[in-house]
Amino acid sequence: MGKEQTEGLIVEVLKTVYDPEIPVNIYELGLIYEIDLYEEDEVKILMTLTAPNCPMADMIVDEVNDKVKALPQINDVTVVLTFEPAWDKDMMSEAAKLELGFL
Repeated sequence: MGKEQTEGLIVEVLKTVYDPEIPVNIYELGLIYEIDLYEEDEVKILMTLTAPNCPMADMIVDEVNDKVKALPQINDVTVVLTFEPAWDKDMMSEAAKLELGFL
C-alpha cells in the first residue's frame, strides 16, 4: 500500500474520533495540523484541541493514538499536542461549520 493510501486510511480513522462535547469529528474540526508518515509504518500526528484546558485532552489523544495504531499498516504512532497556532472556528471544514450552525 502506498503512502497516499495509508494517509487516506489514517484520515478516515481520525474522522471517527470526537470531542465528547462537540458533535463533529476532530478532523473536520480542524484539530489535525499534520500527518507525517515516516517509512510506511510510522506516523507522527500533530494536533491541537479546541481549548488548552480541555478536560478531555488525555482521552482524545489516547483515542487518536490507539485508533491509528490499530491500522495493520502502522507499527508506531507519535501524537504531538500543540497550541501554536491556537485553534479557532475558522479552521473547521465547511461541513463542520454547517453542522454547528456557524453558516
